[in-house]
Amino acid sequence: MLASLALLTAGFTAVGLIAPAQAQSSLLESVRRDPARAKALCNQLRDMNKQGISYTSRQATRTIAAQEGLSAVDAEVLTTYVVGMHCPDVR
Repeated sequence: MLASLALLTAGFTAVGLIAPAQAQSSLLESVRRDPARAKALCNQLRDMNKQGISYTSRQATRTIAAQEGLSAVDAEVLTTYVVGMHCPDVR
């Protein structure tokens, strides 16, 4: 009985860990398939840089999160991916 409970708990934990990863994967895939969206985000992040705001700053993360309807963590993942893949000049 105890072994079955442990196995069931492990299964729920694994599902809980996989779901966020799949959500982030689909988020990144949506940007990968839409270069215009990536370009727009790059331009927005460049504008922030001109104002002295880093793409890794809390302010940038909050702005992107609000604009895209994302959590702060997802916005951070998205901006890191976009900068790395499409606009490495952004700081």
